[in-house]
Amino acid sequence: MMKKFILSLFASMLLSTAIWAQAQNGAGTGNLADAKAKFAKETIDFGKTQLNKPVTVDFEFTNITKEPLLIEAARASCGCTTPKWTKEPILPGKKGTITATYSANGVGQQNKTIWVKFKGVDQDKELHLTGTVEN
Repeated sequence: MMKKFILSLFASMLLSTAIWAQAQNGAGTGNLADAKAKFAKETIDFGKTQLNKPVTVDFEFTNITKEPLLIEAARASCGCTTPKWTKEPILPGKKGTITATYSANGVGQQNKTIWVKFKGVDQDKELHLTGTVEN
């Protein structure tokens, strides 16, 4: 009887610790980057463009923390998309921008991904650029 009680107590403590650790790490609450920056749009549709006519869009975001926010890197799903971003720290409540230029070198429906790495956040923020390239 005492052995079952101790095992139950131990299991409860283990489960409580796991739940607390998930809460601290943000597991199950979505991307931790969402707790740092609020994007006006996470997907931008550039509409229709012509083959080999580059398209540029701006992903604007606001720092929703109480500390300066720094983008360490931004990378695209292919070499046809080039991201540029605000290099200096973004102060609390201020806006930053990630500019993505797509070279429009393929005909048809396009869906390009940009991954943004914020300092202090392990998981990248994912943004999408979509549209159609016509010949």
